[in-house]
Amino acid sequence: MIVQIPDLPANLVGFRSDGEVTSEDFEIVKVQVNNFVKKEGKLNYLLLLDNSPADFTLGAWLQDALLGITHITKWNRAAIISDLKVVKNFTDVFSKLMPGEFRCYPEEQYEKAVDWASERIDDETY
Repeated sequence: MIVQIPDLPANLVGFRSDGEVTSEDFEIVKVQVNNFVKKEGKLNYLLLLDNSPADFTLGAWLQDALLGITHITKWNRAAIISDLKVVKNFTDVFSKLMPGEFRCYPEEQYEKAVDWASERIDDETY
């Protein structure tokens, strides 16, 4: 399941995933991201993974990939929050392939991730 995270800065859209994530779960992400990009003109994105990449169905992965491609020129900052090393490694590689900046933060640094992704801070010590 994916739910939108409330009470984030106005220039940041964020979601939390938990349990199994299906392509249908990505509908809320698609709609909210599309609306956000129309409003802001760029995409500052946060994803809190309270599960494992193994919990995403193939359809969910395809929807996630389509989201990235659809707004490829709009990505500005994306913070992925997870304590899993595989997620950090994937984010590090992905950041070299996509425009914008992508960073993975451990769960204990949730507030720092929000501050960075919303452009409140420029953390050069990442």
